[in-house]
Amino acid sequence: MVGSEDHQGVVAEVDPFPYVGGQELLIKEDALIVVLDQIQDPRNFGAVCRSAEVAGADGVVIPDRRAASVTAVTCKTSAGAVEHLNIARVRNISDWLAEAKEAGFWVWGADGNSKQTPWQTDLTGKTALVMGTEGKGLRPRVAESCDGLITIPQRGRIESLNVSVAASVLLFEAVRQRDA
Repeated sequence: MVGSEDHQGVVAEVDPFPYVGGQELLIKEDALIVVLDQIQDPRNFGAVCRSAEVAGADGVVIPDRRAASVTAVTCKTSAGAVEHLNIARVRNISDWLAEAKEAGFWVWGADGNSKQTPWQTDLTGKTALVMGTEGKGLRPRVAESCDGLITIPQRGRIESLNVSVAASVLLFEAVRQRDA
């Protein structure tokens, strides 16, 4: 019935995942949102969702094309976090970011070439953290839609962190600042 060996002994038929509208995520005061710019790997997407849910983020935004969506793999990787998190699919990330800014959000994009660190950046209040795709980072129009770009300083020889790890660092810096 499942078609693979990855069923763990359980099969269930479920309705399609109930995505929320992008506008719904703009309402809450002091909202913390993660925006994923064309993350293709469902495991990376699931891991970001797990970190977002654990950090108490108010939602995740993904594009409706050329990106991973909520699937069984995403759900399993997220350890079920997708069931407790508002996830919105939007037609255009840059347009959604413009709407977020109009709603009072500060929009910070992750970029390894930036000089500004997250601990030098105010991540309190309405905040959207924008993460780019594996290997390519943020698309130019998405980067231009951000209020600023921030980087996680790295000391090692590997070029960058996995997107889910980078999202975790930024999310928990936002949590630290909000709890201070």
